[in-house]
Amino acid sequence: MESYKTLPKPAEKRIGLRVNAAAERSLRRGHPWIFENSIIHQSHEGNPGDLAVIFDQKRRFLAVGLYDPTSVIRVRVLVFHSPTEINQDWFLEKIIQAVKIRQPLTQQPLARETNGYRVIFGENDGFPGLVLDRYADTLVMKLYSLAWLPYLDPLISIFPEVISYRRLVLRLSRGLMKEPDLLYGLTDGAILQGDPLNGPILFLENGLVFEAEPIIGQKTGFFLDQRENRLSVEKLSAGKSILNCFAYTGGFSVYAGRGGASEVVSVDISAPAIAAAKRNWEHNLHFENIQRSQHTGIPADVFVVLAEMAKRNQRFDVVILDPPMFAHKQDQVKNALNAYDRLTRAGLAVLKSGGTLVQASCSSRVDAQSFFSGIQNTATGEGRSLIEIERSGHGLDHPVGFKEGEYLKCLFAKVI
Repeated sequence: MESYKTLPKPAEKRIGLRVNAAAERSLRRGHPWIFENSIIHQSHEGNPGDLAVIFDQKRRFLAVGLYDPTSVIRVRVLVFHSPTEINQDWFLEKIIQAVKIRQPLTQQPLARETNGYRVIFGENDGFPGLVLDRYADTLVMKLYSLAWLPYLDPLISIFPEVISYRRLVLRLSRGLMKEPDLLYGLTDGAILQGDPLNGPILFLENGLVFEAEPIIGQKTGFFLDQRENRLSVEKLSAGKSILNCFAYTGGFSVYAGRGGASEVVSVDISAPAIAAAKRNWEHNLHFENIQRSQHTGIPADVFVVLAEMAKRNQRFDVVILDPPMFAHKQDQVKNALNAYDRLTRAGLAVLKSGGTLVQASCSSRVDAQSFFSGIQNTATGEGRSLIEIERSGHGLDHPVGFKEGEYLKCLFAKVI
C-alpha cells in the first residue's frame, strides 16, 4: 500500500534540450508534447521523471517538462514561456485550480447531487499523462507515463489538503502495463491509500445512483465524460422508446428512465456490463418514472442486434450510438469514418421517422467536422432528412487545453 513512498526521486540536475523549428512553433502555441524526433540536442541522458528544460535554436527558454526516455512523447510540458520551480507548492496550486473549476458540480442542489467527476484531466489541467477521478469517497488516479512515478509521494501527500476522500486507487495505461520491470512493484488496481475495495462503489451523478468498478472497469470505472449528454437524453425521453447501443453499464438508459421513457433497451457485447446496467436501473427504482418504465438488457454485438431489429421492423423513438474509440492512430481515421458510416446506417434503420438520433465519438483522431458531416451524408444517402438539434462536446470537468485533448463529440438530431 505504501510502495509509492520508496520510488526513486528525480535527478537534481535538469536535462537541457534544443528542439527543431516545428517543435518551437508548437511549443509557442502551447502544445504540451515534445516528440523524440523533434529533439536536435540533449545535454545528457536521464530517467523517467527528470525535469527537462527546452530551449529554442537561439538558446532561449521555451518550456520545462517531465522527461520520459521510454515514450515517443519524450517530454510532457508543465510550464511554458518563463522558468518556474517545479515543487510541491507548484503542484498544490495546480490542483487547487483544477478543483475550483469543478466547484459548480459539487455545489448542486440535493436532487442533482454529483460526487462522481474528473478532478484532473491530464494535460488540460497541467498534469500531462495523469488523470484523477472521484467516485464518492474514492479517488482513482490513472497514469499514462512513467515520468509521474517520482512525483507520486509528493502529489499524494497534497491530495488531502484539497479533496476529502478515504481511498486512492492506482490505474495504469495499457502502455505502462507492458513495462512491469519499470514500475517498481506498482500494479494496475493497487490501493495506494485506504481500505481494500471489494466490489463496486456507489456514487451520485445528477442525483442518480451508479456503480463504478475502479479496479476492473473500463477507463477508471465509469464514463464520466458523457454526463451532460446523458442529462440531455433525460430531457427528451418522456413517453419515448429508447435504444441505447454500446450501453456499457447503462448510464444513458437510467437517465432516459428518469426522464419518463416508456421503454429502454440497453445493448452491449459485454454480459458483465449489461448485468451492471440492470443493477444501476435497480439502484434508482425510488424514482417513479423508472418504476413505470421497462428496461431490457441485451448482451450481444450491437451490429448484429441492429440488423435483427431492422429485419423484424422494430423501431424506436430515440436511438443512442455511443461506440468505443474507432481510431487509435492517425492511419486508422479512414477506417473509423467507414465504421461510423456503417453504424449510422444501422442506427437509422431502427429509428422512427421523426425520431431522435444521438450519436457520439470519443476518437480524438477523428475531427468534429468530419464526424458531423459524415453522419449528415450517411443520412442523406439513406434517403433520410437529418435536422441538427445540438452539437455538444466536453463538460466542465473535461476542459480542453490542446487539440488532442478535444476528443468527445456528440450530435443530437431529428431524423425524418
